[in-house]
Amino acid sequence: MIYGYCRVSTNRQVITRQVENILKVYPGARIYQEAYTGVTSDRQEWKKLKKLVSSGDTLVFDSVSRMSRNAQEGIQEYFELYNKGVNLIFLKEGYINSDVYTKAKEQQIAKTGNKITDILLSAIEEVLKVIAVDQIEKAFEQSEKEALDIRTRTKEGLKVKKAQGIILGRRIGSKIQTKKSIKMKEKIKLLAKDFGGNLKDIQVIELLKLSRNTYFKYKRELKEEL
Repeated sequence: MIYGYCRVSTNRQVITRQVENILKVYPGARIYQEAYTGVTSDRQEWKKLKKLVSSGDTLVFDSVSRMSRNAQEGIQEYFELYNKGVNLIFLKEGYINSDVYTKAKEQQIAKTGNKITDILLSAIEEVLKVIAVDQIEKAFEQSEKEALDIRTRTKEGLKVKKAQGIILGRRIGSKIQTKKSIKMKEKIKLLAKDFGGNLKDIQVIELLKLSRNTYFKYKRELKEEL
């Protein structure tokens, strides 16, 4: 079975990009997702998933930083799942996928029963683990650096706009337009009877998988726009 795990740090962040990235490569993946700030370690969906996965299953992450909040925890989670027989895949850091570590171990010579030889082979296995740990730490550092760079660029961009006199935020009474709302409204115009389509409201709601409140909100805004 293939599973995907997605996490955001705040409720304001959008998780859909992570989900889309995983499903693009693994269309049949069963997705578990949640918002987790790092203030609490109570990740219910992650706990469920860890109990659910078993040897032979594949667990996909958009990035290693989604697995845990820091490298130390990430390394512990990595080897706990690896030793359980779970195949770990990180779309943005493929070089730490668990199969890379597995292939390196498989290239070792089998232990012979000779004490000196077997001690050397065990040492090589430990070296491979140290290398894997080092790579995971580097992956976390790089991921955290990229996140910090994005936050820094965003803050700098806001400062520049403010200095240029650009009004930030939305005006009172204005509507928030998102990619999803624009896309859904276009589909509603094509499908709903009120706009020349062939489907009843309930059919459009089921087809587009929208809540009733969201659907009628979009429909009301469309009528105002038209």
